[in-house]
Amino acid sequence: MKFFIIGANGRIGKELCNDLLEKGHVVTAAARHFEQLDDLKGLTKVKLDLNDNAQAIAKTMTANPDVIYFVAGSRGNDLLNIDTYGAVKSMQAAEINHIKRFVMLSGYGSLTPSFWEQTSLKEYYTAKYFADNWLISNTNLDYTILQPGTLTEKPLTGKVSLNTSEAGENSIKDVAAVLAAIPEHKNTNKKIISMHDGSTPIDEALKEV
Repeated sequence: MKFFIIGANGRIGKELCNDLLEKGHVVTAAARHFEQLDDLKGLTKVKLDLNDNAQAIAKTMTANPDVIYFVAGSRGNDLLNIDTYGAVKSMQAAEINHIKRFVMLSGYGSLTPSFWEQTSLKEYYTAKYFADNWLISNTNLDYTILQPGTLTEKPLTGKVSLNTSEAGENSIKDVAAVLAAIPEHKNTNKKIISMHDGSTPIDEALKEV
């Protein structure tokens, strides 16, 4: 399959690129900078600026991908323009190119304001809330929204808990592995999947969502 990863230069983005390449897929990394990706072989890189309009973003998708991932984030520096509007323009670009499958990396509880509105991350969650709702309500995309909790640098375990009732820690490598596996499971279409570290093998867990 062919994949287009928006935000490929981030921590999760790089792991996702690597996982997909190891599976034998064709991967295009889209970002403003690529310094974190220099050691990955077989990767196609395209310059993409989420401050551009949807038409300009659409023109970067020349590889005609089967799946678009949005794993970009401003890390709190430009939430409105990157995490919200950048995500929306990426969705619009997908629709311009008639690409249906769109996998969004979000955060645990992003669609539940009662969970996060009293936290110190309210602005981050607000940005994710509107981006996720746009994907669900204002597009015809075949979406999956993945909602991990707190990210850690722990090693890959290959085991998770999905659709959990509480937040928890998530190995960055496990989050990337779940993202990479989602397109292999048709039942993940039109699903919102929360996750944290757990004891169920990833493929087995995804079969049950």
